[in-house]
Amino acid sequence: MKTPAFETHLVDNQPPPFEPRDLWADDTVLREAVSREVGVGFDARLSAYARLAGDELYRLGFEANRDRPRLKTHDRYGRRIDSVEFHPAYHQLMEAAKAHGVAGLSWHEPQPGAQVARAALSYLHHQVEAGTSCPLTMTHAAVPVLQREPALHEWARKAAAPHYDPRDLPIAAKAGLTLGMGMTEKQGGSDVRSNATVATPLAGEGEYSLVGHKWF
Repeated sequence: MKTPAFETHLVDNQPPPFEPRDLWADDTVLREAVSREVGVGFDARLSAYARLAGDELYRLGFEANRDRPRLKTHDRYGRRIDSVEFHPAYHQLMEAAKAHGVAGLSWHEPQPGAQVARAALSYLHHQVEAGTSCPLTMTHAAVPVLQREPALHEWARKAAAPHYDPRDLPIAAKAGLTLGMGMTEKQGGSDVRSNATVATPLAGEGEYSLVGHKWF
């Protein structure tokens, strides 16, 4: 067979394609750290997600980032809707992460070692798509705060649940939810001690009026 004209020489100084890759089997340090802390009880779960993350989810990450979210302020009739349209790949990433416990394993399966296993799942997920890591991490962190308030237990339960529901519906109609934290102001980064936003209690129990400027 004749060599194509554009193949001028042997290219052997480029890294091989990342995927498909088993992010659990390839990471001796991670496996040893998890084994040291919690034994091998979560290995099968971590191995399964590592293979998924290093192959299908890795490709979905590129698809989701090529077509970025779009803010749609009005519908075609001029009505204000303020919705955000995402590429389907974004929802597939979030669905897989929620289903495998990246956001809530330690809450919906509270057993010894679950916190370590969830951290390992999160570590695996972060390697393939960073954009979804933020809402997943915030959702996990918000659960114990919500659990402190009896009126918000249903929010905590659905945030911890291994279900992703992207529909724009009231919380009561959703099987699962994700959460965000609106704390960073213009003068602050991750240090929120200088926040100027004021929360004023209202008449209803647990209701507050927030006055301030959320920047990021």
